[in-house]
Amino acid sequence: MDNKKTLIGFLIFIIFLIVFPFMANSRWLAVGTTFIIYSIVALSQDIVLGRAGMFDMGHALFFGLGAYSTAILNTVYNVPVMWTIPVAVLLPMVFGVLLAAPIIHLRGDYLLVTTIGFNIVFEQVLKNNLFGITGGPNGIFGIGVPSIFGFQIMTQQSIYYMSFVVLMLTFFIIRNLETSKIGRALHYLNEDSLAAECVGINTRFYRLYAFGLGAALAGLAGVLFAVQYAAVSPEAFSFIQSVLFFTIVIVGGPSSIPGILIGTFVMFVLPEIFRQFATARYFVFGIAMILTMILRPRGVWPAKFGRIPKYIMKD
Repeated sequence: MDNKKTLIGFLIFIIFLIVFPFMANSRWLAVGTTFIIYSIVALSQDIVLGRAGMFDMGHALFFGLGAYSTAILNTVYNVPVMWTIPVAVLLPMVFGVLLAAPIIHLRGDYLLVTTIGFNIVFEQVLKNNLFGITGGPNGIFGIGVPSIFGFQIMTQQSIYYMSFVVLMLTFFIIRNLETSKIGRALHYLNEDSLAAECVGINTRFYRLYAFGLGAALAGLAGVLFAVQYAAVSPEAFSFIQSVLFFTIVIVGGPSSIPGILIGTFVMFVLPEIFRQFATARYFVFGIAMILTMILRPRGVWPAKFGRIPKYIMKD
């Protein structure tokens, strides 16, 4: 019954996303596109944090690698935007595996602090205009318009639907991950890594797998970000952004797709609703976060992994 309700709710959500561009003005259409892009990044963060149980607080690094790959290849080397996608996906994935390999044995706050360091180094590299191609503090402007079979994706509505397709692809990947052998291994790894090793699960391999897959999806979202704004800058991929993605997973509910979507709504759409209150909107948001952690410590919509048999619950 719960699965049926969840499926109906999911279908209503998808239908709403499809018809949303016909109801919204240009401002809210841009907000909707940003919501979709950040939902993809938050879902990729959840693969590492929520499903594999690793404290990664530098996830904006991979988001930025994807966006800057598209920006540099398009504006410096004149590569069409659509052709930059394989690089924008593979480069963050390779970086994710290479960066995670020497620190994968770290746990808890040690891993968290290390990933923060990676993100800060990445931001400084961008600001200092490495090799003269990152644009320094101002970033890169004038990213071209993507084209699919001659159709140019240049209107806000077409960019929205391009992002929507990538979001559906992300749902498909995560749904298959949940029902696969790899997804079960990540779940056991998250619950108790020592017990997982004892039953023969290669914890190092699956941790690197989670980092690689999460980084690849974040890189793909970076392409959408570069297309939407036709520009990239270091502030969009700073340590603060990583904190926001980390918070979305914790507030929404780790390993829960509905929870991640709700967390993204609270984080990025709610501040837009309170925009007329300027900086006070973050005060409202901060209060909402504190109340969520007190009243719903496992997240707004926590994941469920089956029910405990009744004979265990009996006295």
